[in-house]
Amino acid sequence: MPKPLRPGIYAPTQVFYKTGSDEHLDEEVIGKHAVRLVKAGIAGIVTNGSNGEAVYLSDEERLAVTRITRAALNSAGFSDLPIIVGASDQSIQGTIRLCEDAADAGGDAVLVMVPSFFKWAMDKPTIEDFFVKVADKSPLPVIIYNYPGAVAGIDLDSDQLIQLAEHPNIIGTKFTCGSVGKLARVAEATSPVSEAFKSSSATPYFAFSGVADFITPSVEVGGSGAIVGAANVFPRACVNAYNLAVRGKREDAMKAQLELAKADWELTKRAVPGFKAILEKWFGYGGIPRGPMRALDEVEKESLFADVAWMMEVEARLESV
Repeated sequence: MPKPLRPGIYAPTQVFYKTGSDEHLDEEVIGKHAVRLVKAGIAGIVTNGSNGEAVYLSDEERLAVTRITRAALNSAGFSDLPIIVGASDQSIQGTIRLCEDAADAGGDAVLVMVPSFFKWAMDKPTIEDFFVKVADKSPLPVIIYNYPGAVAGIDLDSDQLIQLAEHPNIIGTKFTCGSVGKLARVAEATSPVSEAFKSSSATPYFAFSGVADFITPSVEVGGSGAIVGAANVFPRACVNAYNLAVRGKREDAMKAQLELAKADWELTKRAVPGFKAILEKWFGYGGIPRGPMRALDEVEKESLFADVAWMMEVEARLESV
């Protein structure tokens, strides 16, 4: 039985490989990383997302990553913590198979992008048909992953997201499009989590910020939290900004958000190689991305470290929740 999601910060975790040219999954580090983030106060883990290099993994490796993560959380006493699993493929049948794998591996919901290889074929009726057919067959509830930068610029508008939200097995959207207005319109038209959790009769719809630089603005307009890569390296800072916003401490929340926006831009510019370099320097693990993605060279690493050192100090001063 899938665990219910809850509002808060979710970390789309990195995937790690053993040293050497074979690039086998490093099970110990994958599990250790997830547990470290949970101890910092995040509400859940996301496996096999864009930060997790899912497009470079085989179906078997994707299954393994989620199983490893679930086992590590259970062993550390976090069996109640939900896992959202990236399950995007270019076909309906392939996506459904990944949804089934996610359920088998211990996932609690799936995160699904629009297929984009044949962009010319993806008009609005086709996109709707894709999500409806996936949601009809998926054993886990579906969260739509709206990330234009990863799907050839396809950007679902609020009208389409609101229409898809009527499906009983579509329970949320991750807004990596960065549009606060779109998130606000969807949250208002569905059942914002903040209201649904006050009423046993309401079904919550999760409107997640997909970028760390608008965690607090999304809360102001009915957002449910965030699924953000920055939570891999600044988990306490992300949780702190969200909690301050939820508690109505607007001045403190604004300060925390401004810090996150500045630091997150340094991560965005370096992407997965930058995340891994930071983890290696400050936490003793990280390694390099899977080829063909290039790791940062030493000059690039030192530049990144200089740009985020102040934020790592902020992170160190915050307490785990």
